Amino acid sequence: MSSMDANLKITERKLFTPTLEQIKDVISLALLKNFAEVSVEIVECPDLTKAPFTLAASGLGSTGTLIEIGGPAFLLPLAQKDKIYDIQYILKQLNFNENAFVIGAGAGPWPQLSRNCEMMMNLVVSPSELKNETRLAWVGNEDHCVLQKSERLDTRFAILANLYVSQGECGRVLKVHVKKRIGKLDFIATMQNALATHYKNQLVGLGGTFMLKNGKAKQHVMPDFSTTPLTTEKSLNEWLHFYEMAAPLIAVGTFVSSESDLDLRPQHFHSYGNDEGGHYHIDTTPETAEYLGYFNIANDLYRIDQPLTSVDFGKD
Repeated sequence: MSSMDANLKITERKLFTPTLEQIKDVISLALLKNFAEVSVEIVECPDLTKAPFTLAASGLGSTGTLIEIGGPAFLLPLAQKDKIYDIQYILKQLNFNENAFVIGAGAGPWPQLSRNCEMMMNLVVSPSELKNETRLAWVGNEDHCVLQKSERLDTRFAILANLYVSQGECGRVLKVHVKKRIGKLDFIATMQNALATHYKNQLVGLGGTFMLKNGKAKQHVMPDFSTTPLTTEKSLNEWLHFYEMAAPLIAVGTFVSSESDLDLRPQHFHSYGNDEGGHYHIDTTPETAEYLGYFNIANDLYRIDQPLTSVDFGKD
């Protein structure tokens, strides 16, 4: 029996919503400490269906919602393979009755491939249309990373996901363009840490997309499910397969100011190129690294099927 056959516990939380101008000021200072060249602007979102992003909808909406489902505790120490969800079912449960543009990172629908996989969700669900541009990445023969599009009608995923939902229309967004990393933090961690420091007692969340325009990035791809319990960060990293993937890479995901009492994942982005993809960690070529991202603030958050226990590793 899948999780979707049961009554999922859903917790709704209104997020603190600073203005885009306030977020711009907070993250700009942090980015300047970590990158040699920094530009943060508030702009009308470009058409994200066009190159280089080629997402399923044009924009990140005037308002957004974060949805966090499951979590690492359903993967560790052993995977709970019955934790299978369907984003169309979830959207109905949350009364998203109009166009819903959904992007984000998670574990893919293992029954589709008969194996564990990474997911880069990128789809539009509406009363009249399903546009599914989701990518899946998995470990193939000789540890080769395989990237493929998900089956069009399959909108399932497994175990965990961090998703940003909007109506997909263009509106005002944060445009972040940086070059040459001079600090130790990755692109997303720099902004997440800035939110965590500035909004200590308030929960703030953003979602969006970025492109690694130049350089290479360290990314991991989960192999098939481990039959040996993964009880430490060391054992987890020995199980994961790590790759150095070259730009251009398109990433989708979310980040929040704190884990809070909802056991949230502070940041989670997956990215993909022409023939490979995975879980983004950090660029490996700081001298040539260049990022271009578009992000929007979420007004509320839905925590779905929160694990009863938490783990203290596997959240980076």
